[in-house]
Amino acid sequence: MEQDHLSETTFESLALHESLLTGLKEAGFERCTPIQAATLPLALQRKDIAGQAQTGTGKSAAFLLACMHLLMTTPVAADKKGPWAIALAPTRELALQIHKDAVRLGWFTGMEFACIYGGTGYESQRKTLEAGADIVIGTPGRIIDFYKQGVFSLDNIEVCILDEADRMFDMGFIADIRYLLRRMPPPDKRLNLLFSATLSERVRELAYEHMNEPEAVTIESETITADRVRQQLYHVQNTDKIPLLLGILGQLEATRTLIFVNTKRDADKVTGYLRGNDIKAAVISGDIAQNKREQLLGEFQNGKLPVLVATDVAARGLHIPEVSHVINYDLPQDPEDYVHRIGRTARAGAAGDAISFACESYVYSLPDIEQYIDQKIPSEMAPESLLATDIKPPARMPGRRPARRNGASAS
Repeated sequence: MEQDHLSETTFESLALHESLLTGLKEAGFERCTPIQAATLPLALQRKDIAGQAQTGTGKSAAFLLACMHLLMTTPVAADKKGPWAIALAPTRELALQIHKDAVRLGWFTGMEFACIYGGTGYESQRKTLEAGADIVIGTPGRIIDFYKQGVFSLDNIEVCILDEADRMFDMGFIADIRYLLRRMPPPDKRLNLLFSATLSERVRELAYEHMNEPEAVTIESETITADRVRQQLYHVQNTDKIPLLLGILGQLEATRTLIFVNTKRDADKVTGYLRGNDIKAAVISGDIAQNKREQLLGEFQNGKLPVLVATDVAARGLHIPEVSHVINYDLPQDPEDYVHRIGRTARAGAAGDAISFACESYVYSLPDIEQYIDQKIPSEMAPESLLATDIKPPARMPGRRPARRNGASAS
């Protein structure tokens, strides 16, 4: 992996707790990314941070190192009980990734981490909290559920972390976030760290309402999209989208390809055609059971599953190394989602490709996307040479009712 995305600041120079330096060394990390170099010195002085940087630039390590350093260097009264810190994320995928990073970086601290999220593992998560956790990481709904039952307390929270705060607004979690924040010690009695790929006005308002005079840190880029993403857009008729997709995949040397669609129905349709045409693929969306999602993500990460078809539930919070291509089968209707989708590739200094289809149904999103990213996406009409021919019928997707024949519709 290329290293020119790193700063000249070393972790050794930051006077981090020895156990964290050992964890960083074991993980192979020596120099900070720009967002880490800009925020860690401030956070280590216990200054609140509202940080903005592109996805995939090391935000989670920045807030986790600051959090664990504070806890490791702050004496605890014998009559007090944790958790001492809480990290809130909008999706279970992001919560799981933060937990994974925490375990890796905090391996030598002796701290206990609880990952709390909906969809599965209710009793096991309860037992983890009851056994005692130093840092709770998770999504707001399940955390509130356990809090209201008295499974754990927020009375002794010393560090509060909000990750992808803009997504919290998009997903309707802000009332839940405020509920939790108001039950913690006041802002000036805790360290508050807010990180996001975008810092909108509403996010800044949240920061100043529930934080203690936060330092705003923005890592600028020449463009709002990842610098190393090679973008390409094809104008295509709806009826030619499947032929175009199959044609592109047939020509790519793609190791890990994420295909984004706007609806679960189209996710099933696309995956059916891929499987029917001998391309190994699977769907990840909001209604897939959590254990199945984790299995699919694991197979995608280790290369056993070359293509993953996803709705926007997967657009944030997934850190999958070496995603070679992102394909927007549907243009997203929210410009920010375009940024987060293509940010799945070209992470941590690597390069990648993002290919988008502008079809009759979603081409109207293109002007807003280009205005948001402040650039024109290179585009052309889909060339005939890219359209696959002799397409086989789609494979039947498990758990889906077959379409009725002779034009009859299901009731």
